[in-house]
Amino acid sequence: MMTKNNKLMEGIDSNNLPKHVAIIMDGNGRWAKQRGLLRTQGHLEGVKRVEEIINASADLGIKVLTLFTFSTENWGRSKSEVSMLMNTLVSVLRDRLTKLVRNNVKFQTIGRSEGLPQSVIDTITSVREKTKNNTGLILNLAFNYGGRIEILDAVKLLAQKVQNGDLRVADISEEVFSQALYTKDLPDPDLLIRTSGEKRISNFLLWQLSYAELYFTEKFWPEFTAEELKKAVIDYQGRERRYGKILTKRTDKA
Repeated sequence: MMTKNNKLMEGIDSNNLPKHVAIIMDGNGRWAKQRGLLRTQGHLEGVKRVEEIINASADLGIKVLTLFTFSTENWGRSKSEVSMLMNTLVSVLRDRLTKLVRNNVKFQTIGRSEGLPQSVIDTITSVREKTKNNTGLILNLAFNYGGRIEILDAVKLLAQKVQNGDLRVADISEEVFSQALYTKDLPDPDLLIRTSGEKRISNFLLWQLSYAELYFTEKFWPEFTAEELKKAVIDYQGRERRYGKILTKRTDKA
């Protein structure tokens, strides 16, 4: 099992934790460029941060961690970079499988399998199957994922059910639509983090992020340590979540 990092919990309100944290891991290439390194070296350094943030999330008590790992737009990158990213995923998952099982991490993915190399599909399927009964942190990789495509797939799924007579149009609610999304078994994110100073969500979890708190940091992903995650959580805990409502602040007389 993981060894708890008690220092990480200092200053954290354990009763006000985000259940689901989603992260856009941005800036690997720019981090490498600033240091005169190849983009691939930036990605490899980013892998180290992934493992650190998984451990820190478990230590903090976060239930779900969704990492935007490879978008449907990333196919537009050079063939060599795409190939390296695919091979890195396969290698890392195979190498870390034993640790995921030992640390009670449940692994899953969201996104389309179409277009992925068979080695990637086989590895993802194997790791998901071997960790499916784990009850700790849910590690959810958004891989070959796009928010608009996810919504289109949900619309097609519901339209097919209506056509088959299994669903009435009048019965399509927010809850029904949510259950047609890739994330149907997960709570919506409470906190979205994006690294590298960019302030946009880049076609990520467009439906699910409706009421998430957004946190942007200038740190590139290879610089985003456990302490940086802690800063994001503390910032989250200082916010008043309204969900579109007007909340009355508590007073000493309340």
